[in-house]
Amino acid sequence: MQVVEANGARIPAIGLGTMTLKGDTCVEIVSAALGMGYRHLDTAQMYGNEAEVGQGLKASGLKREDVFLTTKVWHSNLAPADFERTFEESLKKLDLPFVDLLLIHWPNGNVPLAGTMAALCRTAQDKRARHVGVANFTIPMIEEAVRLATVPLVTNQIEVHPYIDQRKVIDTCRKHGLSVTAYCPLARGGVPSDETLKRIGAAHGKSASQVALRWLVQQGLVAIPRTSNKDRLPENLAVFDFTLSEAEMGEIAALRKPNGRLVSPPHAPQWDA
Repeated sequence: MQVVEANGARIPAIGLGTMTLKGDTCVEIVSAALGMGYRHLDTAQMYGNEAEVGQGLKASGLKREDVFLTTKVWHSNLAPADFERTFEESLKKLDLPFVDLLLIHWPNGNVPLAGTMAALCRTAQDKRARHVGVANFTIPMIEEAVRLATVPLVTNQIEVHPYIDQRKVIDTCRKHGLSVTAYCPLARGGVPSDETLKRIGAAHGKSASQVALRWLVQQGLVAIPRTSNKDRLPENLAVFDFTLSEAEMGEIAALRKPNGRLVSPPHAPQWDA
């Protein structure tokens, strides 16, 4: 598995997103994915499936150190005491002594970032999280978080796919040594039917989805596609045996739209222009 290195972390370039996966389905998909070669799992407090992700990890039979596991603290839990309490709950649900990466899931303008960052960094200092980072942070927020952090931040998890222009945010992350983890990499079903991506894929014997994922990893980004279909798991992983040309990379980048963002809940920050 190709990895992305950032401030001391080695993050597998393709991970399994688990949002919306519940119950036995979640356990089965996680275990199956690990059996097929996935080594990166992404969950969150808000997904309500940390226990099932932990069960799927154990069911796989893999050693704990062989799997990179991420969870996230929800935006309503960012006051330091809430952060600490709910992260401990996450560890208990996962039935693990530590996670590989702990993220602030969404910023919260009503909670001072300094206190949240102190709580986040403490989890790395006491080894309950091997690495820490943020998600859905804008350029000013990234700058502030880096300034406040007492341990290196390793990623900003944001929406990235061919239809959204995130170049400025990605450049800011790279300036500070952060990786970028792309959620919704298949644009919530928009990618598979895209004629441009299908045409490029046909030239490589690949699907439109594989082309979109390859476009991300070829830029040095991490992608965490979600699927509840076991048949899709190997397809999403099989993106390391071909290379897109410079012209193809540019053609995919040209698909970006001014209104390409898919995820902007009421608690979202004021996005960068």
